[in-house]
Amino acid sequence: MIAASRATSRGRVPGAAIVHTPRYNGVVALWKAPLTANPTFAQSIVIDRSSEDLYDMVSDVTRMGEWSPVCKACWWDEAARPKVGAWFTGRNELPERTWETRSEVVVADRGREFAFVVGGDRVRWGYTFTPVVGGTQVTESWEFLPGGIALFEDRFGAEAQAQIADRTEDALTGIPATLAVLKRIAESR
Repeated sequence: MIAASRATSRGRVPGAAIVHTPRYNGVVALWKAPLTANPTFAQSIVIDRSSEDLYDMVSDVTRMGEWSPVCKACWWDEAARPKVGAWFTGRNELPERTWETRSEVVVADRGREFAFVVGGDRVRWGYTFTPVVGGTQVTESWEFLPGGIALFEDRFGAEAQAQIADRTEDALTGIPATLAVLKRIAESR
């Protein structure tokens, strides 16, 4: 599968598209451009576990810090659990900053899909689970939503596109790392 990635402010020429065939421990990537629209990125990996087991792992957001290179911890609001409308908080860390976000679960279909939206309208993260020969194909997806783009334009002004490009690059590198660790942990049990 061929993927196209957008150039970012981290050393590439802004606005240039780079097409490549990414492979990261069996992960396949798909990228939708342009950067000025809603950047979207998805990758898939086959994991030798049932779709229900993998859904249970991913939808337990308190475990997110086990496999995410950026999100180090999550906790549910009060008695919340993985159901549509539930909210949780995540603590994210990069070398240059640490921050917390609140997210709302928007899809909770055991064994099929789990998704949440950061800030209720900023960024959508999703996981789909498809039974295949050899286990389950897990696809992690990320989409920068119009609410997130508007927030960045308000907050960063002329630097908004560079900031959005940085977040896009974080997703481009973070998703394959997350899927690889999820596979390692899931298959070690």
